[in-house]
Amino acid sequence: MINATTEFITGLFLLVASAVIVGEIFTHFGQAALVGQLLVGVLLGPTLLGDTLGITSASVAPEFTGLQTLATFFILLMAGLSVSPKALRETGLPSALLGIGMFFIPFLFGAGLVHLLYPQFGSLLDLFVALAISITALPVLGVMLREFDLLDTRFGVTLLNGSVVNELAAVTVFAILLRLEARGGSALGSIGIAVGTAFLFLGTVVAAYFVLRYLGDRPGWKRFVQRFRATWNTREAGFALLIVVGLASALYSQFLGLTFIVGAFYAGILITPEVTGPKVHRSISLVFDSVTWGFFIPLFFALVGYDTNFRLIGISYVALIAFSAIVIYAVASKFLVGAALARALSWSVDESFSAGFLITSRGAVELAMAVILVGLGVFNQTEFTIVAGAGLITTIVAPLGARPFVTAMKAARYRARRAVGPPPPEWVGTVYLPPGPVSERPDLPVTGR
Repeated sequence: MINATTEFITGLFLLVASAVIVGEIFTHFGQAALVGQLLVGVLLGPTLLGDTLGITSASVAPEFTGLQTLATFFILLMAGLSVSPKALRETGLPSALLGIGMFFIPFLFGAGLVHLLYPQFGSLLDLFVALAISITALPVLGVMLREFDLLDTRFGVTLLNGSVVNELAAVTVFAILLRLEARGGSALGSIGIAVGTAFLFLGTVVAAYFVLRYLGDRPGWKRFVQRFRATWNTREAGFALLIVVGLASALYSQFLGLTFIVGAFYAGILITPEVTGPKVHRSISLVFDSVTWGFFIPLFFALVGYDTNFRLIGISYVALIAFSAIVIYAVASKFLVGAALARALSWSVDESFSAGFLITSRGAVELAMAVILVGLGVFNQTEFTIVAGAGLITTIVAPLGARPFVTAMKAARYRARRAVGPPPPEWVGTVYLPPGPVSERPDLPVTGR
């Protein structure tokens, strides 16, 4: 008889090995690797082969949940390491408008749609489902921007920062709804506490950033960092300290009710080359990228597919039609809102359509919320599958829809650079921007790391 440990290792091997291989195959056909990794999860999950292969047993599923949490932490920390605080300031207003709009518009209209499709849910459950399908997945967006080589561009930074604002708005609303569900106090009091904790967390992050920025400019701090590195004997100490800082920040945001994901992302942002030194920062980033891209990213997307049991949705034509309507709305609402807001910011058509498709992806935060709601008895397994299934399909659609527009956007950038020519020698090491409105160049590199 096979014991629980053997079942877990077998399931982990099948998921990771298949996700890596199929993801690589998809890249050779011009698609994002994450699409193949998601489909592997569906294939090996309870929808198709999971029960037959024995990797959906009660002894295995909880272990996979823990791994998914760890993978989410690593992906968010990696995304934060790739974002410059200076870029956050430079894209502040556009990112804020994009993030607020791409959450609240789909959320408010989505609540009405869910109520029409599922009148038996009740008002709070309508809001919970609408909330879950209105969140842009920050880790998924970060992975897609990285795969399209856009993560270190103004376009990518603006979208990523907009997604941060989106998630902060979402977790604040989630905290408010949870307090209303528990009926632990007045609605006004619940709203005040939730908003206050969000501002407390952001205030702490801003204060930490300015302290670290001040220290980074002091010669004494630089000497202290050099001496510290010289006396620390443990191998890969920088990587270990990064994990400790990331876990502490994640614990702090979790304690405030904002979920650990927000804390992990901001911890990565605060670890800058000025704080650690450029050489150490580069070394940490290389190690972290290798671990995350080589193991946690394929595992994360495979587990998203694994968690989705489409058999629960297809039990009747009515359920299937309602689910299809939710998916269509989830894609269309994000795409239309994102593209419209991008056009309002004077982005080109290709940039706007790329942004519209890229922000349609759902994932980590949505699933984390759904898991919490299942544990509290707010969601049953069918409702969880509606949310997880919508997240799975939108995450597959996002890179497929964005690819042709991203290709056209990069071609336009290449033509613009060829027309202008190379930068003068005195501009080497600075940001080189061809002539024309800044709004037409959000894909060009930003300053910072």
